[in-house]
Amino acid sequence: MKVSLIQMNSQENKDANLKKAEQLIAQAVADDHPDMVVLPEMFTCLTESAEVRSANADKIPGGETYGLLRDLAQRHRIFVHGGSLLESDGDDVYNTTVAFDAKGNELARYRKIHLFDVTTPDGKEYRESASISRGGDVVTYDAAGARVGCTICYDLRFPELYQALARKDATVIMVPAAFTLMTGKDHWEVLLRARAIETESYVLAPGQCGTYANGRRATYGHSLVVDPWGHVVAKASDQVGYITVRLDLDYLQSVRAKIPVAQHKVL
Repeated sequence: MKVSLIQMNSQENKDANLKKAEQLIAQAVADDHPDMVVLPEMFTCLTESAEVRSANADKIPGGETYGLLRDLAQRHRIFVHGGSLLESDGDDVYNTTVAFDAKGNELARYRKIHLFDVTTPDGKEYRESASISRGGDVVTYDAAGARVGCTICYDLRFPELYQALARKDATVIMVPAAFTLMTGKDHWEVLLRARAIETESYVLAPGQCGTYANGRRATYGHSLVVDPWGHVVAKASDQVGYITVRLDLDYLQSVRAKIPVAQHKVL
């Protein structure tokens, strides 16, 4: 299973972001011929404005972004894991992942469970719950011989969600993110490696990089892939682009056979 992770620097202009995502996916397909592409969190619109978030939210199904992701899957004959987008559902807006198979059929829909309400060490406040509603379902789907588990960004800090995905037999766990620069430099890689080791799964984390909100906010980037032993097998540089890896599911099973963590759980 070959997967390309797309790293972006999304801004408030939704049309420009969608065009850039389409371009990067086309480049990855032409260069590396992946079976699947994975986009970062909030690839459609990265902003600190609740009003802009609401204005750029999509209906699922039926919205512009939903249609584009489905079209890209069909056009390139690939699985598309749609990072996350702003979903409009009545009076609520969710931070939502949608995944499609190579025929454009929807495989899964995941609404982010853990919302980022913190003050970072540099004093910046983030209140995701001020404009985003919370999801509640643990979601997996099957793709190219793998069982894919869905998480988004801040979910990374809650290992119980990853254990729930492990109980659903996830072998690949997605972490599309817009991790802050301040927390990312100390926590991003170590947390991703921990989640991979704990679940004995591949962890794939495409991120946003660079600044947004007119330079007031900064994201960490460093999109990366961790194997089930906890080794970083690919990492992006600090720029917009993509990385591609081949996931060895036989190796994953050998890791699980050597240290059968799932069989030893008592809680």
